[in-house]
Amino acid sequence: MLSTLPHLLQRGFPAIRRAALTTLQVNLGYLCNQQCLHCHVDAGPKRREIMARETVEAVLAALARNRIGTLDLTGGAPELNPHFRHLVREARALGVHVMDRCNLTVLCEPEQADLAAFLAEQEVEVFASLPCYLEENVDGQRGKGVFEGSIEGIRRLNAAGYGQGDPARRLNLVYNPTGPFLPPPQCRLEADYRRELKARFGITFDRLLTIANMPIKRFGSMLLSKGEFDAYLQLLEDAHQAANLETVMCRTLVSVDWQGRLYDCDFNQMLELPLRDPRGAPLTLADLQPGVLEGRPIVVAGHCYGCTAGQGSSCGGAMQA
Repeated sequence: MLSTLPHLLQRGFPAIRRAALTTLQVNLGYLCNQQCLHCHVDAGPKRREIMARETVEAVLAALARNRIGTLDLTGGAPELNPHFRHLVREARALGVHVMDRCNLTVLCEPEQADLAAFLAEQEVEVFASLPCYLEENVDGQRGKGVFEGSIEGIRRLNAAGYGQGDPARRLNLVYNPTGPFLPPPQCRLEADYRRELKARFGITFDRLLTIANMPIKRFGSMLLSKGEFDAYLQLLEDAHQAANLETVMCRTLVSVDWQGRLYDCDFNQMLELPLRDPRGAPLTLADLQPGVLEGRPIVVAGHCYGCTAGQGSSCGGAMQA
């Protein structure tokens, strides 16, 4: 795989600093039942990096110690970590709001038959990837049969009470482009998704988020191999909106990798740009103490334009109406 980091470090990005910490985003491992073209994690069925129970307990301790209100679980497919349900239950017992970044097809795995019911019981907010409402586009990006499995996954979530307007069981679909271009306006696309998915499949959801593809890992390597990397990065930079700097998620979020190391965001994690102590050593969950990161500069490079381009996105969808 071609490395994008040297190219990204050549691009400047405005300096930004961390604000008060509100969200812990935890990558439970790179194991996934899919292998998507756009994946910035390079996840797949053959990956063996999985967060251990000891590190899961360190996550719970950090949540309690820092009084963090939101736990954002990602992967890979986070549900494939054997400690996923324990982490969710214990975090909810602490009063923490839990978000699950779900690929939908994992709900159809034989050992996950009761996953939708579990998520509903724990009142987990689901963020589910669905890059299009057309089968050929989804399967082209994510693999043959993924669209059919995704629709079945939404049906199971709907049957468990998701996508019905219940604030305790919110189902958010996530759109990302199928190529090196920016997503369309979120509100307009949401209306298209709502109409088409209801008419074609009788399924519903609460909200659609649009995010830009990050020029790192698998997607970035593909762009480099095709000679399209610089043009895509220039597209992101040209679409930069300074107003988005105030609301990028890295200002209030800390990303945790499967080994418990800390990063400003999930993308920096994949680029191996960790948070460090004054001696240069990577910070871990044990170092995460109340207020210790507030005011620190955020590690930035060219990929950060993926969060501030156009409407802005990062992991939370459009930041501008």
